[in-house]
Amino acid sequence: MTDKKSDVRTVPLMGKEAGIHFRDRLKNGKLLQLIGVYDVFSALIAARRFEGIFLSGFSFAASTYGLPDVGFVNWRDILDFAFRVRHVLPDKHILVDVDDGFGDEVIAANTVSALEKSGLSAVMMEDQKRPRRCGHYEGKQILPVEEYLIKLQNVLGKHESIFVIARTDAVDPREGLKRAVAYRDAGADGVMVEAVRDLDVIKELSREVDCPVMVNQILGGKSPAWSTDELTDAGVSIVIYSAPCLFAAQNGIEDYLDRMVAQGHLPAQGTADLNACTDILNRSLDNF
Repeated sequence: MTDKKSDVRTVPLMGKEAGIHFRDRLKNGKLLQLIGVYDVFSALIAARRFEGIFLSGFSFAASTYGLPDVGFVNWRDILDFAFRVRHVLPDKHILVDVDDGFGDEVIAANTVSALEKSGLSAVMMEDQKRPRRCGHYEGKQILPVEEYLIKLQNVLGKHESIFVIARTDAVDPREGLKRAVAYRDAGADGVMVEAVRDLDVIKELSREVDCPVMVNQILGGKSPAWSTDELTDAGVSIVIYSAPCLFAAQNGIEDYLDRMVAQGHLPAQGTADLNACTDILNRSLDNF
Protein backbone atom coordinates (compact mmCIF):
# COMPACT_ATOMS: atom_id res chain seq x y z
CA MET A 1 0.00 0.00 0.00
CA THR A 2 1.28 3.47 -0.81
CA ASP A 3 0.66 6.89 0.70
CA LYS A 4 -2.55 8.30 -0.79
CA LYS A 5 -0.86 11.70 -1.12
CA SER A 6 2.16 10.35 -2.99
CA ASP A 7 2.85 11.55 -6.51
CA VAL A 8 5.87 9.31 -7.04
CA ARG A 9 5.70 7.69 -10.48
CA THR A 10 7.59 4.57 -11.44
CA VAL A 11 8.69 3.24 -14.80
CA PRO A 12 5.70 3.18 -17.23
CA LEU A 13 4.34 -0.35 -17.63
CA MET A 14 2.52 0.15 -20.92
CA GLY A 15 3.29 -1.97 -23.96
CA LYS A 16 4.33 -5.59 -23.96
CA GLU A 17 6.73 -4.88 -21.10
CA ALA A 18 3.75 -4.78 -18.69
CA GLY A 19 3.58 -8.57 -18.41
CA ILE A 20 7.31 -8.76 -17.78
CA HIS A 21 7.11 -6.18 -15.01
CA PHE A 22 4.19 -8.09 -13.49
CA ARG A 23 6.23 -11.30 -13.42
CA ASP A 24 9.21 -9.49 -11.92
CA ARG A 25 7.00 -7.99 -9.19
CA LEU A 26 5.78 -11.44 -8.16
CA LYS A 27 9.34 -12.65 -7.67
CA ASN A 28 9.88 -10.49 -4.59
CA GLY A 29 7.66 -12.76 -2.51
CA LYS A 30 5.44 -9.99 -1.14
CA LEU A 31 1.66 -10.41 -1.50
CA LEU A 32 0.39 -8.34 -4.46
CA GLN A 33 -2.95 -6.68 -3.66
CA LEU A 34 -5.10 -5.76 -6.68
CA ILE A 35 -8.07 -3.51 -6.00
CA GLY A 36 -11.25 -4.10 -7.98
CA VAL A 37 -12.55 -0.96 -9.67
CA TYR A 38 -15.74 -0.21 -11.59
CA ASP A 39 -14.71 2.72 -13.79
CA VAL A 40 -11.75 4.96 -14.61
CA PHE A 41 -12.42 7.38 -11.76
CA SER A 42 -12.47 4.64 -9.11
CA ALA A 43 -9.24 3.33 -10.66
CA LEU A 44 -7.61 6.74 -10.19
CA ILE A 45 -8.57 6.75 -6.52
CA ALA A 46 -7.46 3.17 -5.86
CA ALA A 47 -4.15 3.73 -7.66
CA ARG A 48 -3.18 6.41 -5.12
CA ARG A 49 -3.26 3.79 -2.38
CA PHE A 50 -2.26 0.45 -3.94
CA GLU A 51 0.26 -0.72 -6.51
CA GLY A 52 -2.18 -2.73 -8.59
CA ILE A 53 -5.67 -2.56 -10.09
CA PHE A 54 -8.17 -5.31 -10.91
CA LEU A 55 -10.70 -4.59 -13.65
CA SER A 56 -13.55 -6.55 -12.09
CA GLY A 57 -16.22 -8.09 -14.29
CA PHE A 58 -18.74 -7.94 -11.45
CA SER A 59 -18.11 -4.23 -10.87
CA PHE A 60 -18.04 -3.44 -14.58
CA ALA A 61 -21.38 -5.18 -15.24
CA ALA A 62 -22.98 -3.23 -12.42
CA SER A 63 -21.59 0.19 -13.35
CA THR A 64 -21.79 -0.07 -17.14
CA TYR A 65 -25.01 -2.03 -17.66
CA GLY A 66 -26.74 -1.83 -14.30
CA LEU A 67 -26.99 -5.62 -14.40
CA PRO A 68 -25.72 -8.52 -12.28
CA ASP A 69 -22.61 -10.42 -13.34
CA VAL A 70 -24.39 -13.18 -15.26
CA GLY A 71 -22.77 -13.04 -18.70
CA PHE A 72 -23.65 -9.64 -20.15
CA VAL A 73 -20.08 -8.31 -20.38
CA ASN A 74 -18.54 -8.59 -23.86
CA TRP A 75 -14.98 -8.48 -25.15
CA ARG A 76 -15.31 -5.16 -26.97
CA ASP A 77 -16.49 -3.28 -23.88
CA ILE A 78 -13.74 -4.79 -21.73
CA LEU A 79 -11.07 -3.80 -24.27
CA ASP A 80 -12.33 -0.21 -24.29
CA PHE A 81 -12.47 -0.11 -20.48
CA ALA A 82 -9.00 -1.58 -20.08
CA PHE A 83 -7.50 0.82 -22.61
CA ARG A 84 -8.98 3.86 -20.83
CA VAL A 85 -7.68 2.74 -17.45
CA ARG A 86 -4.22 1.91 -18.80
CA HIS A 87 -4.02 5.31 -20.51
CA VAL A 88 -4.42 7.23 -17.25
CA LEU A 89 -2.44 4.72 -15.16
CA PRO A 90 0.68 3.87 -17.19
CA ASP A 91 2.68 2.86 -14.11
CA LYS A 92 0.36 0.41 -12.37
CA HIS A 93 -0.04 -3.36 -12.57
CA ILE A 94 -3.47 -4.02 -14.11
CA LEU A 95 -5.20 -7.40 -14.11
CA VAL A 96 -8.23 -7.77 -16.40
CA ASP A 97 -11.13 -10.14 -15.75
CA VAL A 98 -11.96 -11.75 -19.11
CA ASP A 99 -14.66 -14.04 -17.70
CA ASP A 100 -14.71 -17.21 -19.83
CA GLY A 101 -12.86 -15.50 -22.69
CA PHE A 102 -16.21 -14.16 -23.98
CA GLY A 103 -16.79 -17.10 -26.29
CA ASP A 104 -14.82 -19.85 -27.99
CA GLU A 105 -11.06 -20.33 -28.10
CA VAL A 106 -10.61 -17.95 -31.05
CA ILE A 107 -12.42 -15.07 -29.35
CA ALA A 108 -10.58 -15.75 -26.08
CA ALA A 109 -7.15 -15.77 -27.72
CA ASN A 110 -7.80 -12.63 -29.77
CA THR A 111 -9.18 -10.79 -26.72
CA VAL A 112 -6.09 -11.56 -24.64
CA SER A 113 -3.80 -10.66 -27.54
CA ALA A 114 -5.54 -7.30 -27.95
CA LEU A 115 -5.20 -6.60 -24.22
CA GLU A 116 -1.50 -7.41 -24.41
CA LYS A 117 -1.04 -5.00 -27.33
CA SER A 118 -2.83 -2.33 -25.28
CA GLY A 119 -0.32 -2.73 -22.48
CA LEU A 120 -2.28 -4.63 -19.85
CA SER A 121 -0.33 -6.67 -17.34
CA ALA A 122 -2.38 -9.80 -16.75
CA VAL A 123 -5.68 -11.57 -17.39
CA MET A 124 -7.83 -14.04 -15.48
CA MET A 125 -9.88 -16.59 -17.46
CA GLU A 126 -12.35 -19.01 -15.86
CA ASP A 127 -13.53 -22.49 -16.83
CA GLN A 128 -17.28 -21.85 -16.71
CA LYS A 129 -19.61 -22.72 -19.56
CA ARG A 130 -22.25 -20.29 -20.79
CA PRO A 131 -24.41 -18.81 -19.42
CA ARG A 132 -21.60 -17.92 -16.98
CA ARG A 133 -22.04 -15.98 -13.74
CA CYS A 134 -20.20 -14.45 -10.79
CA GLY A 135 -18.11 -17.10 -9.12
CA HIS A 136 -19.82 -16.51 -5.78
CA TYR A 137 -23.34 -17.04 -7.17
CA GLU A 138 -25.15 -20.36 -7.16
CA GLY A 139 -25.88 -22.29 -10.33
CA LYS A 140 -22.46 -22.24 -12.03
CA GLN A 141 -21.82 -24.74 -14.80
CA ILE A 142 -18.28 -25.90 -15.52
CA LEU A 143 -16.69 -26.90 -18.81
CA PRO A 144 -15.10 -30.33 -19.13
CA VAL A 145 -11.37 -29.99 -18.43
CA GLU A 146 -10.50 -30.92 -22.01
CA GLU A 147 -12.68 -28.14 -23.45
CA TYR A 148 -11.22 -25.49 -21.17
CA LEU A 149 -7.70 -26.64 -21.98
CA ILE A 150 -8.37 -26.05 -25.69
CA LYS A 151 -9.30 -22.45 -24.89
CA LEU A 152 -6.40 -21.97 -22.47
CA GLN A 153 -3.84 -23.39 -24.87
CA ASN A 154 -5.08 -21.11 -27.66
CA VAL A 155 -4.65 -18.11 -25.36
CA LEU A 156 -1.19 -19.23 -24.27
CA GLY A 157 -0.18 -19.93 -27.87
CA LYS A 158 -0.98 -16.40 -28.95
CA HIS A 159 0.36 -14.38 -26.03
CA GLU A 160 3.91 -13.14 -25.61
CA SER A 161 4.35 -11.68 -22.14
CA ILE A 162 0.94 -10.93 -20.63
CA PHE A 163 0.47 -12.97 -17.45
CA VAL A 164 -2.33 -15.55 -17.81
CA ILE A 165 -4.15 -16.78 -14.70
CA ALA A 166 -6.34 -19.85 -15.13
CA ARG A 167 -9.29 -19.86 -12.75
CA THR A 168 -11.48 -22.81 -11.90
CA ASP A 169 -15.03 -22.37 -10.63
CA ALA A 170 -15.41 -25.99 -9.58
CA VAL A 171 -17.68 -26.12 -6.52
CA ASP A 172 -16.04 -29.19 -5.00
CA PRO A 173 -12.65 -28.17 -3.53
CA ARG A 174 -11.01 -31.47 -4.47
CA GLU A 175 -12.03 -31.03 -8.08
CA GLY A 176 -10.88 -27.43 -7.93
CA LEU A 177 -7.43 -28.49 -6.78
CA LYS A 178 -7.21 -31.14 -9.49
CA ARG A 179 -8.23 -28.67 -12.19
CA ALA A 180 -5.85 -25.96 -11.02
CA VAL A 181 -2.93 -28.39 -11.15
CA ALA A 182 -3.96 -29.48 -14.67
CA TYR A 183 -4.14 -25.85 -15.81
CA ARG A 184 -0.66 -25.16 -14.47
CA ASP A 185 0.63 -28.30 -16.19
CA ALA A 186 -0.85 -26.91 -19.43
CA GLY A 187 1.25 -23.75 -19.07
CA ALA A 188 -0.89 -21.23 -17.13
CA ASP A 189 1.29 -18.58 -15.48
CA GLY A 190 -0.86 -18.57 -12.34
CA VAL A 191 -3.91 -20.38 -10.98
CA MET A 192 -6.94 -19.66 -8.83
CA VAL A 193 -9.72 -21.74 -7.26
CA GLU A 194 -12.76 -19.48 -6.93
CA ALA A 195 -15.09 -19.18 -3.91
CA VAL A 196 -12.84 -21.20 -1.59
CA ARG A 197 -14.26 -21.54 1.92
CA ASP A 198 -11.27 -23.17 3.62
CA LEU A 199 -7.77 -21.69 3.55
CA ASP A 200 -6.31 -25.19 3.89
CA VAL A 201 -7.36 -25.78 0.28
CA ILE A 202 -5.17 -22.85 -0.77
CA LYS A 203 -2.27 -24.11 1.32
CA GLU A 204 -2.49 -27.47 -0.42
CA LEU A 205 -2.69 -25.84 -3.83
CA SER A 206 0.40 -23.74 -3.07
CA ARG A 207 2.29 -26.94 -2.32
CA GLU A 208 1.04 -28.67 -5.47
CA VAL A 209 1.91 -26.03 -8.10
CA ASP A 210 5.13 -24.21 -8.93
CA CYS A 211 3.47 -20.93 -9.90
CA PRO A 212 1.74 -17.96 -8.25
CA VAL A 213 -1.58 -18.76 -6.57
CA MET A 214 -4.32 -16.11 -6.51
CA VAL A 215 -7.30 -15.72 -4.15
CA ASN A 216 -10.43 -13.62 -4.64
CA GLN A 217 -12.03 -11.68 -1.80
CA ILE A 218 -15.51 -10.15 -2.12
CA LEU A 219 -17.48 -8.93 0.88
CA GLY A 220 -20.53 -11.14 1.37
CA GLY A 221 -19.13 -13.86 -0.91
CA LYS A 222 -18.41 -17.49 -0.13
CA SER A 223 -14.80 -16.97 0.97
CA PRO A 224 -14.10 -15.61 4.46
CA ALA A 225 -12.36 -12.22 4.74
CA TRP A 226 -8.81 -13.42 5.31
CA SER A 227 -6.07 -11.03 6.42
CA THR A 228 -3.00 -10.36 4.30
CA ASP A 229 -0.90 -12.25 6.87
CA GLU A 230 -3.16 -15.30 6.62
CA LEU A 231 -2.99 -15.24 2.83
CA THR A 232 0.78 -14.88 2.85
CA ASP A 233 1.16 -17.77 5.28
CA ALA A 234 -1.03 -19.89 2.98
CA GLY A 235 1.38 -19.30 0.09
CA VAL A 236 -0.80 -16.84 -1.82
CA SER A 237 1.03 -14.51 -4.23
CA ILE A 238 -1.88 -12.38 -5.49
CA VAL A 239 -5.15 -11.32 -3.87
CA ILE A 240 -7.88 -9.58 -5.82
CA TYR A 241 -10.55 -7.60 -4.02
CA SER A 242 -13.38 -7.71 -6.54
CA ALA A 243 -15.76 -4.96 -5.51
CA PRO A 244 -14.63 -2.74 -2.60
CA CYS A 245 -14.92 0.45 -4.68
CA LEU A 246 -18.36 -0.45 -6.04
CA PHE A 247 -19.76 -1.45 -2.65
CA ALA A 248 -18.27 1.57 -0.90
CA ALA A 249 -19.67 3.86 -3.60
CA GLN A 250 -23.15 2.34 -3.20
CA ASN A 251 -23.01 2.81 0.56
CA GLY A 252 -21.67 6.36 0.29
CA ILE A 253 -24.20 7.46 -2.33
CA GLU A 254 -27.14 5.99 -0.44
CA ASP A 255 -26.03 7.57 2.83
CA TYR A 256 -25.34 10.99 1.31
CA LEU A 257 -28.59 11.18 -0.66
CA ASP A 258 -30.63 10.08 2.35
CA ARG A 259 -29.08 12.91 4.37
CA MET A 260 -29.70 15.33 1.49
CA VAL A 261 -33.38 14.41 1.46
CA ALA A 262 -33.60 14.78 5.23
CA GLN A 263 -31.76 18.13 5.39
CA GLY A 264 -33.15 19.71 2.22
CA HIS A 265 -29.72 20.87 0.93
CA LEU A 266 -26.27 19.56 -0.05
CA PRO A 267 -24.60 18.31 3.16
CA ALA A 268 -20.97 19.39 3.51
CA GLN A 269 -19.98 16.36 5.59
CA GLY A 270 -19.32 12.81 4.38
CA THR A 271 -18.45 13.81 0.83
CA ALA A 272 -15.71 15.18 -1.41
CA ASP A 273 -16.16 18.60 -2.98
CA LEU A 274 -15.32 20.26 -6.31
CA ASN A 275 -11.70 20.93 -5.39
CA ALA A 276 -11.02 17.41 -4.10
CA CYS A 277 -12.56 15.82 -7.19
CA THR A 278 -10.72 18.14 -9.56
CA ASP A 279 -7.44 17.33 -7.81
CA ILE A 280 -7.86 13.65 -8.69
CA LEU A 281 -8.75 14.46 -12.30
CA ASN A 282 -5.90 16.92 -12.81
CA ARG A 283 -3.37 14.26 -11.92
CA SER A 284 -4.41 12.16 -14.91
CA LEU A 285 -3.79 15.05 -17.34
CA ASP A 286 -0.07 14.26 -17.25
CA ASN A 287 -0.77 11.07 -19.18
CA PHE A 288 -2.57 12.71 -22.11
